[in-house]
Amino acid sequence: MADDNTFPLARRGEDPPAPPMDAQGRDLHHIRVLLTFIAILAAGAATYFARTLLLPIVLAVLITLTLRPAARAAMRLGIPSMLAGPALILALGSGVGVAIYAASGPLGQLVEEAPRIGQELRWKLRELTASVAQMQEMAQDVQDMAQGDQGGPSQPQEVVVEGPGFLGTMVSSLAGAGTSLALAFVLAIFMLGAGDTLEARIAAALPSRSDKIRARRIISDVEHKVSRYLAAITVINAGLGASVGLSLWALGMPYPLVWGIAAFLLNFLPYLGAILGIAAVAAVALVTFDTAGQALLCPLAYFVLTSIEGQFVTPMALGRQLALNTLVVLLTVTIWVWLWGAAGAFLAVPILVFLKVITDHVPSMTRLGVLLESRGAERQGTA
Repeated sequence: MADDNTFPLARRGEDPPAPPMDAQGRDLHHIRVLLTFIAILAAGAATYFARTLLLPIVLAVLITLTLRPAARAAMRLGIPSMLAGPALILALGSGVGVAIYAASGPLGQLVEEAPRIGQELRWKLRELTASVAQMQEMAQDVQDMAQGDQGGPSQPQEVVVEGPGFLGTMVSSLAGAGTSLALAFVLAIFMLGAGDTLEARIAAALPSRSDKIRARRIISDVEHKVSRYLAAITVINAGLGASVGLSLWALGMPYPLVWGIAAFLLNFLPYLGAILGIAAVAAVALVTFDTAGQALLCPLAYFVLTSIEGQFVTPMALGRQLALNTLVVLLTVTIWVWLWGAAGAFLAVPILVFLKVITDHVPSMTRLGVLLESRGAERQGTA
């Protein structure tokens, strides 16, 4: 009779320790890790250099996933798929065009007054900037004294040419994103018109019946969760934009329509979008109002509304199934901004949701799926 202590880990329900690998196994493991790293670098390089080609395709896929439930509802009413797709795309494009036209006038005025706003802002913050300049001068004097005491020759000054910053990269990519969006609308028309043909062909290309069933399940789950996320976040952002615009209008802030549309668009950029919106509103409010207390009301209202949206509205609407790790979201947004500029900032989270759904259905990607989950979702899944 075997001793009870022979398998102590098995009795506690834990996995037994893995057998040690030999030298050949370790070499194969290192080669596999190296090849995976090279493949990730190659995929990143291809994504960066092929962004002109890939961006319209990714946009078209996301637009198709968002509008697919509405297209199917239209087909159940007897409307052919070849008519339902163009009608939905036309309605979406018309809404985008109307919003751009409505905001073009106030936005143009705000852009024209941007130099004046910058000068007045620097004038009102002159005391703070003077203090910072004095501290920099003192630090430079201390450094010069230290070099003089050493008796060495003065170091040559370095001329650093700075590249475009975060905002400059996003602004410079908006024109290309508009062209990609127009092309994506055209591609989405054909994707919606194809109906379930593409999914059926993907499933038919797989060899075994189990693979066909898994492929159909993955496609259905991706369509359901991604479309749910995109539709829900669009409605939530529209409500946030309307709330921000009305609140700033009530506080006497100029260009409330522009701020409402900006809040709608920036909220697609998690965390960073709210910071950019609050900073922009604070800068214009400091120039607009005479007292600091009145000027702080506008960014405070923006902050309160975005906090309510982020802490209560969005979790209630999306639930814990789409809860993502905050750090992973920030890293993903940063990477996609670097790769695709402004368009990448808006596509980062939908792509992350897409990847999370894939990891839920592929056993070999389970560890990656756990990494993408937030702590609350992880605790709920293990409860």
